[in-house]
Amino acid sequence: MPVPAQVSRRIERLREEIMHHNYLYYVMDSPIISDADYDALMRELRDLEAQYPEAVTPDSPTQRVGAPPAEKFGTIPHIIPMLSIDDAFSEAEIREFDARVRRLAGTPGPIAYTVEPKMDGLAVEIIYEKGVLVSGSTRGDGYTGEDITNNIRTIRSIPLRLRAFDSPVPARLVVRGEVYISKKGFEDLNARRIRSGEPLFANPRNAAAGSVRQLDPSVTAARPLDFFAYGVAEADGIPFRFQHEVLKALKNWGIPINPLARTVSGIDAAIDACREISQARDGLDYEIDGVVIKVDDLSLQERLGTKARSPRWVIAYKFEAPQAVTRVREIVLSIGRTGAITPIAVMDPVKVGGVTVSRATLHNEDEIRKKDVRVGDWVMIRRAGDVIPEVVRVLPERRTGNEIPFVMPHACPICGSTLVRKPDEAVWRCPNPECFPRLVRQITHFAGKSAMDIDGLGQKVAEQLISAGLVRDVADLYHLSMSDLLSLERFAEKSAQNLLSSIESSKKRSLSRLVFALGIPHVGSVTAQNLAQRFGSIDAILNASKEDLLQVEGIGPEVAESITAWAADPHNRDLVRRLHSVGIDPREERKQDLPLAGKSFVFTGRLKTLTREEARDLVKKLGGAVGSTVGRQTSYCIAGEEPGSKFRKAQELGIPILTEEELVSLVKKSD
Repeated sequence: MPVPAQVSRRIERLREEIMHHNYLYYVMDSPIISDADYDALMRELRDLEAQYPEAVTPDSPTQRVGAPPAEKFGTIPHIIPMLSIDDAFSEAEIREFDARVRRLAGTPGPIAYTVEPKMDGLAVEIIYEKGVLVSGSTRGDGYTGEDITNNIRTIRSIPLRLRAFDSPVPARLVVRGEVYISKKGFEDLNARRIRSGEPLFANPRNAAAGSVRQLDPSVTAARPLDFFAYGVAEADGIPFRFQHEVLKALKNWGIPINPLARTVSGIDAAIDACREISQARDGLDYEIDGVVIKVDDLSLQERLGTKARSPRWVIAYKFEAPQAVTRVREIVLSIGRTGAITPIAVMDPVKVGGVTVSRATLHNEDEIRKKDVRVGDWVMIRRAGDVIPEVVRVLPERRTGNEIPFVMPHACPICGSTLVRKPDEAVWRCPNPECFPRLVRQITHFAGKSAMDIDGLGQKVAEQLISAGLVRDVADLYHLSMSDLLSLERFAEKSAQNLLSSIESSKKRSLSRLVFALGIPHVGSVTAQNLAQRFGSIDAILNASKEDLLQVEGIGPEVAESITAWAADPHNRDLVRRLHSVGIDPREERKQDLPLAGKSFVFTGRLKTLTREEARDLVKKLGGAVGSTVGRQTSYCIAGEEPGSKFRKAQELGIPILTEEELVSLVKKSD
């Protein structure tokens, strides 16, 4: 049946939101929503796609794994994809999983399962050849990860050479597991950062992810990282039959496994094991957020196979987020670098999941109204995903009548500008680009490691520069002088010279870094890289039409609209002009001499012989671009099996449609 327009728009919006959060979580390790909120987005999308299968596209987040790897490291492909795992949030869902397994296996009797704690860390793959560690990589997008070999070698619990004990060492062994930081190690790490004046890590998971992804291995070596293996992707010459045999062999080879892992018969025993591990959770010296239940028989795993995004033989039972009751004393507004206003509940301090919490996000005005949160209310809060505190619900039975409803102000509490809210957004924004907290965040983002990488320009220095009237936007940074900096507190001649040198060096950064640094809403570092490769200069990007932008890989209607809106703002145009005036105008070669240069390809449907990434790489290798949406600027639509709406749009517009075989033939002719 046809997909209603309203449903189609909601599906597209959900996909873009999930892709954005995948990038923040998997690539940048800086999530802005809780795991529970992310799960809710994914569930809503899955439900809509189940109701309207015609709307399912191969590039939907439900059909793929994660976000692409970051630029900072080299990359290592995973021979066998590191797929994600479907979640269960109740015992009923675990039983449904068991019923599916038995039905697909044709086995009426009980299935043997291996039950393992779900570590809250960073998934990695480690490769040994002839018993010696040769490489390590992150999960990345599931197909390609970041090369973190030198950092993996610094983790003491990971052996550099395997020991041949009860099990012979395979010629090649590919191990998968989780890097994590213990609770005690996390406390000690943050205590050291307090003493050195560094910002604190929010939780052990972020600390582990940030530590593993350091360019300097000595920094990683100084962090209290640990490791548990949970399986192998390849063990040359070792005929494993069961998952519990795999775990035993890993332990014999000197690779640590979680001691709570166990093998049980039947789903009732698996559920009992989940309960026991859940009850032991608070007493563990490491964070877990659930339990992983795997079919123990490896041959049955192979028979069950995988879906597009996850294996059919495993499920993750997720624990409920820790909760506590406290009282709202005040609701204040936080202002982001794009001017977005986020209401924050200031509460009586309370411990949630071992962490003292006194502030929780209320997301936006609509959410406050929906939950009816008032100043003075007693509320239930949780650290959703053990990360971001949020208000779950109000306890109306404890109201006294003195509670004060929240009223969103019409003016910015900092600069007094009239707040604005677009009809299709739930967020109010301060439109003043010189609003103090907004400007501070813009400058620190611009100077960040992934952007212009201006060493020494953190939040405190940004606040000083703005307060002294020396900086009103990022272009002013390039007009600072030695005397300007020496007039500020805590600046001596050496520190001032270091900052000026770092600012000067930033003029040589790449185009993709500049695009990311400008802080265009919805444009992360990967999108910035794709824009740079497609257009070659910042001016070409800002002059691109929405139709042109939609031909860039990873850009949908919302992102294209955001870029064109940013480019249309005279203030932003003037900012770019002023950056040009100080010599910042990086260019990127567009490879116009390659045979597919200037041609845009859009994929739809399931490919038979190539993965989607392999097909995209073929096009990019010859200078072609891969778009997300079919438009008049699309050169070719590549249609696999069961193509979706993009195929129909290409037919309507008369865009040439090629099969997978015809694409390969075209590429071979171009070589």
